[in-house]
Amino acid sequence: MKKSNTISIDLAKSVFQIAVINPQGKIVSNKPIKRHKLLKWIAQQPPSKIVMEACGSSNYWGRQFQEFEHQVKLIAAQHVKPFVKTNKNDAIDVIAIFEASDRPNMTFVGIKNLQEQDMQSILRVRKGLMDRKVKLMNQARGLLAEYGVIFPTGAARLKAGFMALMSGENQTQDVTSCLIGLVEEWYQELIALESAIDKKDKTIQQMTRQSEVAQRLMKIEGIGPLTAMTMISTVGSQATEFKNGRAMAAFLGLTPKQHSSGGKTKLGRISRHGDKHLRTLLVNGATSVMKVVEKKTDPKSQWVKKLGQRMHKNKAKLALANKMARIAWVILARGETYKPQLASTVN
Repeated sequence: MKKSNTISIDLAKSVFQIAVINPQGKIVSNKPIKRHKLLKWIAQQPPSKIVMEACGSSNYWGRQFQEFEHQVKLIAAQHVKPFVKTNKNDAIDVIAIFEASDRPNMTFVGIKNLQEQDMQSILRVRKGLMDRKVKLMNQARGLLAEYGVIFPTGAARLKAGFMALMSGENQTQDVTSCLIGLVEEWYQELIALESAIDKKDKTIQQMTRQSEVAQRLMKIEGIGPLTAMTMISTVGSQATEFKNGRAMAAFLGLTPKQHSSGGKTKLGRISRHGDKHLRTLLVNGATSVMKVVEKKTDPKSQWVKKLGQRMHKNKAKLALANKMARIAWVILARGETYKPQLASTVN
């Protein structure tokens, strides 16, 4: 593979830019190609290293190219941008992708298989429904406040308030027929969103029952079906792009920022790299674990209790979330099952 050419591709919808670079780093060609001709052209090339930016449709094309025995690498967009020289166009972008991929310490993004793609699709749709639900509730509360109508927090209490307004209860002279009409629309939309979210939750539970990897991940305290599926769809079922658990925790933004010089180490807040949703799920899982450790005597619970005693509870949550990510890497990368007795010593 070292002696083969490298094919750099700048993905698009209809016209792709392709650069071929020989083993000596010389650009052999740099030209556009239309979508319907791309696979045929790739099939005619000898087994090569293909590099692309991790963006829309990159997983699909990665799977297609792998069928022709090519080695496919995806690079996160933020790692490509520093290599774009002068002005920006497709011919320059495709060379920047190659130059980024040629760095010795470059990290790559794993290509999702169809099962992982299904998981990601369900999770993205569910998250979109949740966002719409939160947006609807916030809009309703804000507008109702202008009429002097305030409801306690929570979706259930808001729905109860909607029903009270529609039935004629809890009305003041400022509540108009126009507002009642809006309340009826909000109520119906909220019910529909909750029904759609419930269907997605059932699908997620079914998919986790059918996934042996997800079942092993869910043995970790604080990781449920949603976190397990998000983990698999984000880092892959084998976490092949990470050399160890610390690397995966860093990818998820659970390690502190560092600004060190002259032998002095300065650590700040967590970097917040990677998938925000997965990081939030891990921190929420860590929060739930810390609420019950006082009643447990296993080594991991003892470690968590000592952690909470010597640092602020928020720092302890992040440290535990970091530990959970590192344990998850062991399960994914090495195919192992969760061993609680070893959890407090996992690196």
